[in-house]
Amino acid sequence: MAVYALGERIPTLAPDAFVHPEAVVIGAVTLGSEATVWPGAVLRGDYGVITVGARTSVQDGAVIHATAELATVIGSDCVIGHLAHLEGCVVEDGCLIGSGSIVLHRATVRAGALIGAGAVVSGGTDVPARAMALGVPAKVRPDAVAAGAFAESVALYVANGRRYRAELRRID
Repeated sequence: MAVYALGERIPTLAPDAFVHPEAVVIGAVTLGSEATVWPGAVLRGDYGVITVGARTSVQDGAVIHATAELATVIGSDCVIGHLAHLEGCVVEDGCLIGSGSIVLHRATVRAGALIGAGAVVSGGTDVPARAMALGVPAKVRPDAVAAGAFAESVALYVANGRRYRAELRRID
């Protein structure tokens, strides 16, 4: 797996986290228990701090970055979709960040919320708990997500991480 220290910035990975060999984790990045990082994802903690909670999956091609002033904090039990970009934002527990979406500086995505595929959450936006944010720029639809709506997806990626830790092997 491509996990790199950058000077004194050293990643901290839970022993049961899974980072695919073709993902990249650099610097001040913390991955919680059973978190998964899939092929082509980049978590670059070179200027600031990135924290990913337990059982959260960062899917293929996602880019997670931070600034020197703004950490990127992703809670537990989240699904960060393919090709999503998060920078300098907070995503609370139990959220789904849709494929190709962008969540920018100082945005907060509250617990259980959904960011739709391709949505752009502008800097400073507060997406309420269990709301949907859809479109460009994202428009918020309050109380649109059922409690626990993403639990099945979270469980699937935890199981997939276990499978990959046990069975993945390179064939040249």
